Amino acid sequence: MRAYLDYNATAPLRDEARAAMIAAMDVVGNPSSVHAEGRKAKALIETARADIASALGADGADVIFTSGATEAAALAMRGRGLVAGDIEHDAVASWAAAELAVDELGGVSVIDPAKTTLQFANSETGILQALPQGLAVSDMTQAFGKLPLAFNWSGAEMALISAHKLGGPKGIGALVVKRGTDVAAQLLGGGQEMGRRAGTENVIGAAGFAAAASASARDLADGVWDRVATLRDLLEETLAEDAQETVFVGKGAKRLPNTSCIATPGWKGETQVMQMDLAGYAVSAGSACSSGKVRASRVLKAMGYDDALAASAIRVSIGPETSEQDVLGFADKWLTQMRKHRARNAA
Repeated sequence: MRAYLDYNATAPLRDEARAAMIAAMDVVGNPSSVHAEGRKAKALIETARADIASALGADGADVIFTSGATEAAALAMRGRGLVAGDIEHDAVASWAAAELAVDELGGVSVIDPAKTTLQFANSETGILQALPQGLAVSDMTQAFGKLPLAFNWSGAEMALISAHKLGGPKGIGALVVKRGTDVAAQLLGGGQEMGRRAGTENVIGAAGFAAAASASARDLADGVWDRVATLRDLLEETLAEDAQETVFVGKGAKRLPNTSCIATPGWKGETQVMQMDLAGYAVSAGSACSSGKVRASRVLKAMGYDDALAASAIRVSIGPETSEQDVLGFADKWLTQMRKHRARNAA
């Protein structure tokens, strides 16, 4: 059997999201139509919008549906001349100048919040940032659903979120905006989404997104992610017993409860990913959107690590469905390969 340990790339679809999407498939109307069928579809969209806002602690804010966090980033940032540290996801880094200093624990020194985009949690290391008041944009994609989070208290004017990171469907996300904040539409047409994002709304995707967001909020209230954090710590402690040269990036910083960034000098991350895949464990060598690009992690280099170590990192990201057996099984297979790597180097 295989074990899926790559939740930060995409989380498995939740049962609640699947059921909500199947039900939404029977709603035939266009949300922009004024007849009864259209109104029913519109009601689904607006209910989903309200449920997502509630789960994010964004009551009173505008939730603008997009095709994902990448489109939300473009909608929020294009033409605004924002700055960032060089740890942002590529979807955000594409719209910001990497001018801000990053320390050895991944913290970014913000100078002017109103001109800055700053992620809440890093997808590769799990490291959390303290968001300053008046921050222009925050990528909350990885934090939403894994941490108690209230957009209204975060200090950010706008936030990026994505459904598939918390067990919703792929292909839908949202830009969350403090009411009154100016957002210029990038897609023009029928004036949907309060005139900020044209195109017929993804009713099925919105229903699944909302169901996943609500289920994630219940998990947080029930302490599910505390159990996940315990498993993450068990993984790192087990590996550290026999891998003294291995670095657990961000271990001294506040992190997501599910994320381990593991770097072993001289053992390429891509090689580890392939070896673990053959052993039945799905992990990654950084952001899923950067997979296939054989290069040292830009995030780790920004934190001061050299190219050799930055190229040797893998990310293990677990979730509510991960078991202790999954974690210890991975540790056993990884340590076996690590010892072979160590023996080859010694020879």
